[in-house]
Amino acid sequence: MTYSASRIRNHEKETWKIMNLEILTPEKKLYSGNVYGVQLPGTTGLFEVLEKHAPLVSALKAGRLKVIKDRNNQVSYFEIQGGFVEVLNNNVTVLVEGASLVEA
Repeated sequence: MTYSASRIRNHEKETWKIMNLEILTPEKKLYSGNVYGVQLPGTTGLFEVLEKHAPLVSALKAGRLKVIKDRNNQVSYFEIQGGFVEVLNNNVTVLVEGASLVEA
């Protein structure tokens, strides 16, 4: 059985996994939505979380948080102050003292 290139591309679009991300400050919810991944500034260096990541709680330092919206690398950036991240059941919750969207 053979597959056309367009059918393979459509299948890839249907099968890439997503997870839910929320970025919260004490004042407001800055981001809420489905994403492909997120890169975070941990206290000992950058780390990335993708779907089906093991449960995790980690401290974050001030720095740049990268939201990877899809497999085509459509991204958004936030400058964050220190905080914490929790990863559980494909839900990523980022709790930070303050954050702002970085315009490209």
